[in-house]
Amino acid sequence: MAYYEHVFIARPEISPQQVDALVEEVTNTVKELGGATSRTEYWGLRNLTYRIRKNRKGHYALINIDAPTSAIAELERRLRINEDIMRFKTIRVEQLDEEPSPILARRDRDERRRARRDGRDGDEGGGEFEGGEE
Repeated sequence: MAYYEHVFIARPEISPQQVDALVEEVTNTVKELGGATSRTEYWGLRNLTYRIRKNRKGHYALINIDAPTSAIAELERRLRINEDIMRFKTIRVEQLDEEPSPILARRDRDERRRARRDGRDGDEGGGEFEGGEE
């Protein structure tokens, strides 16, 4: 079996729960066709580089797949039929990377920076003027 990284972009009108259902559908399709998925990531609603079907945003998801080539062909055929999927890309890789993708790593790093900044700002201005005279 071969390793693949599969990314799809779903319509922005659907909810994140519906995107999770799409990811589950892809995972079940791969399993029923004799493959396996090792990691799934939901990247969120992101801006598109260019318009797709008059949309400026889309829900992105990444799935790592270990499956035969015939399973990938069938998966892509089913995704072409699905109206909620705007685009998809499947890339064959030598090995699957189990670390978080650069998109999620950057998001986590930014959240940690915000938490540190908010923590400092909250401590600095805390009690200077409490009970003081005007």
